[in-house]
Amino acid sequence: MHSAKQRPPDAHPGQWVLIAPEAATDPPKAPDSEPLFTKLRNPSTGEATLYLFNSGAQQLFEVKAFHEEYRSWFIGQTVQQDGRLLFVTPMDPLFLILYYLIKADKEQPGKFQPLDQVVLDSEYPSCPLLLKCADVKQYIHHVTEEKEIGSQKFHKYSQEKTLKWLKKKVNQTVKALKSNSISVGERVHAATFISGKQITDTKEDYVWYAHGLISEYIPEDLSKELLKYLGLPELKSPAAEPPLKMPAQRHAKKK
Repeated sequence: MHSAKQRPPDAHPGQWVLIAPEAATDPPKAPDSEPLFTKLRNPSTGEATLYLFNSGAQQLFEVKAFHEEYRSWFIGQTVQQDGRLLFVTPMDPLFLILYYLIKADKEQPGKFQPLDQVVLDSEYPSCPLLLKCADVKQYIHHVTEEKEIGSQKFHKYSQEKTLKWLKKKVNQTVKALKSNSISVGERVHAATFISGKQITDTKEDYVWYAHGLISEYIPEDLSKELLKYLGLPELKSPAAEPPLKMPAQRHAKKK
């Protein structure tokens, strides 16, 4: 359980019951650097989504809520009316930074800019904390072209490098699914409207499924480009089935 301090105006105050790795709630090493629940833009939809920065904003965590109607928690001698159970899992901050890189490239195509001028959002003042996360500066080259002038680095979005990086993410996800013996065949065939008598987990099924998981963290247009890059056909809505034919009425023969 964690009580979030009200610092930035978009911080999410209150207390919750959560399941989280120790790294997410480690005690702060410096004053005013405790773990922070805050809303940021979802990198896929652009909508407000709850995230958690650990102490000193060294790591970003995704927060997902399990909610049942009429659920409350008894905490000590009090009743917590918010009965949600929060699951906190590590998340790569590059996905959220990627949203702003793509946005900047659309507004000013081909322009190199300092990251702290790109990762800005008046609606989400906490978003610059993404740049404080460990290894961001080390791995930002996976999604950008870089240019160094003096001691300052400038970046611009690179779709080519991003697709290579995302393909690696897909391959890592496929490996994790297989190593944990997770069957994906039936889910893939249901999602892609493919019917068949026997369903097995093929290599393509795993790639399809992994692509779907990664697509939850990237814009739709980029998801489609990744689909092509992986050599997978684009999903199409199932064709409308023809109406059931009614059996022809038999006409009585005149005797």
